[in-house]
Amino acid sequence: MYQDLNSFKLKPGERGRSAWIVQLWWIVQPVLFGMSPQFMFGWRRFLLRLFGARIGKGVLIRPSARITYPWKIEIGDYSWIGDNTMLYSLGLISIGRNVVVSQSSYLCTGTHDYTVPSFDLITKPIVIEDEAWVATDVFVAPGVTIGKGAIIAARSTVTKDIESLYIYRGNPAKKVRQRIMFDEVKLDAG
Repeated sequence: MYQDLNSFKLKPGERGRSAWIVQLWWIVQPVLFGMSPQFMFGWRRFLLRLFGARIGKGVLIRPSARITYPWKIEIGDYSWIGDNTMLYSLGLISIGRNVVVSQSSYLCTGTHDYTVPSFDLITKPIVIEDEAWVATDVFVAPGVTIGKGAIIAARSTVTKDIESLYIYRGNPAKKVRQRIMFDEVKLDAG
């Protein structure tokens, strides 16, 4: 037998909150969060903080974004979370300052141990450092760190750590070239 899903069990405390709080969030998210008008960024920040998320100032989260467990989310000041983005936060997701996670991207902190029949849950954190851009429809695997100022091109798959200040693209994502900083562009133009 390769897997016996009947033997799968969540470890105590694995969700990080009681089943009652988890279910309450799963009701609040589609109704109060998801149906809020686009401009109500402050309301969505409030709801996430109410459920334990650490959200910085000026963070813009679209109402269609989905977050599994807000108490396992940290988002730094002035970051953006796009439409239909999925923050599958079975483990910690830490997003720095001035980060863009574009529409339809999927940050996945959980997988399963296929080497045991009980298909045990494995969680690993995702870290996206300051000033990075995860473009549209990118998949980020458990345990990945995306370095400061890195760019991940649209529809890429990130399975390994990403070096700071480089542009990556593809499946799996590969380094394409270095990112040019705005200060360097001004010096070149001057």
